[in-house]
Amino acid sequence: MTSATPGLLAVIDMQRVFADPASPWATPRFADAAAGVRRLLPAFGDRVAFTRFLAPERPTGAWRAYYAQWPFALQPPDSELWELTDEFADSAAHVVEATTFGKWTPELAERVGPDGRMVLAGVSTDCCVLSTALAAADAGTEVLVVADACAGVDDDSHVKTLQVLDLYRPLIRVTTIDDLLAEARP
Repeated sequence: MTSATPGLLAVIDMQRVFADPASPWATPRFADAAAGVRRLLPAFGDRVAFTRFLAPERPTGAWRAYYAQWPFALQPPDSELWELTDEFADSAAHVVEATTFGKWTPELAERVGPDGRMVLAGVSTDCCVLSTALAAADAGTEVLVVADACAGVDDDSHVKTLQVLDLYRPLIRVTTIDDLLAEARP
């Protein structure tokens, strides 16, 4: 990216559990989001962080009811379920792990920096992308959500979530791959 568009690309949860059509958490347009992420990666160089959603060892609070609904997911961090898909595993030099939907962890905040910009791509728009965007915006980080490099649990949820996120301007801005890459050109 040029100095006109500094930022960190945070690639949210491009994991097997969301890619596998047989998974209860399959994201139908995962392949579309993955194609978008592939287009974005070269523009960010080493300014990329991948995230992984993991189940806690022992759910607490409301998470107990959540995992009672989704018991298949109570697997250790090294389970194949939680691995990044093959196409991203090798290029993921920096990985942030969290047992929460939002990935705005101290580690990710440090990578972005106090006056930085975070560009979000990945899955799912209506859960982990949304939770990460809102927390980062609350912390004062400029957030760009790349609509065509994200996917939701279904098309309607994806579109509605993007509409809600766009209400947070100027803290959060919804953009496209083409617009973001055009902005990055000198």
